[in-house]
Amino acid sequence: MPATDNAIANSGTFKLGDRTVHRMGYGAMQLAGPHVFGPPKDRDGAIAVLKEAMALGIDHIDTSDFYGPHVTNRIIREALAPYPDSLTIVTKLGAKRDDEGGWLPWNDPEALEQGLRDNLENLELEAMEVVNVRIMGSGEGGIEPTGESIARFVEPVARLQQEGLVRHIGVSTVTRSQVEEARSICPIVCVQNMYNLANRDDDELIDWLADESIAYVPYFPLGGFDPLQSKALDEVASDLGATSMQVALAWLLQRSPNILLIPGTSSVEHLRQNVAAANLELPGEAIEKLDRIGG
Repeated sequence: MPATDNAIANSGTFKLGDRTVHRMGYGAMQLAGPHVFGPPKDRDGAIAVLKEAMALGIDHIDTSDFYGPHVTNRIIREALAPYPDSLTIVTKLGAKRDDEGGWLPWNDPEALEQGLRDNLENLELEAMEVVNVRIMGSGEGGIEPTGESIARFVEPVARLQQEGLVRHIGVSTVTRSQVEEARSICPIVCVQNMYNLANRDDDELIDWLADESIAYVPYFPLGGFDPLQSKALDEVASDLGATSMQVALAWLLQRSPNILLIPGTSSVEHLRQNVAAANLELPGEAIEKLDRIGG
């Protein structure tokens, strides 16, 4: 299995607003309880994962106050505050959880402001470095873009940026036209959508964003694979002596220089495995096989 030595450095860097971050980051969603709801079974273990992420050199953490809700951000604060200057924490607004853990839109101006203030309070920050405005679409968790106008969601966050509570703004679950609309309101530093080997609807969007020097942050790196696609990925991983997740992450790193990864885990060992993916060089034959998964 690839070593983690220098893995973070080998992932390269990219701009996230006026910050430069390593392309291998960490997504904090799995620090909450089952289905991202309630407290974790092992809070000490969750804190250990965050401390190990810092030890490995990770400088980009993706979170949201609707993870838990409130749980993940409070664990991040407990584990890492006061935060190192090198750490960039990114959050999302636009959703909330009901009493059963369901995902609901929460994106009128008052809700967006309250969501931001909840993040600031639970993370113990005066301003968020990056806020992604999540546009709740169709599908479980609202992961499919709707194509509607998003000005009514972006404009309130742009006003909060003018108040100094937000430094940079991104958008999540969006199409290119929605990104262009958002950019007419305020600078956009990143896009966060579902994308992986098997779900490549955003290929053209990624290339356009790269030309515009805008980061692209894919989530669900193994989401939506059918059994044949999973088998093909497993075969490539076996040939390379790596895990399927490592191969999927390495493919994303090689896909485009503007892709920032935020794989999540509640396990220190899995965290180390994910980070080690930055050391995994995919030969041309492997890339051809992998590209056919999404073909």
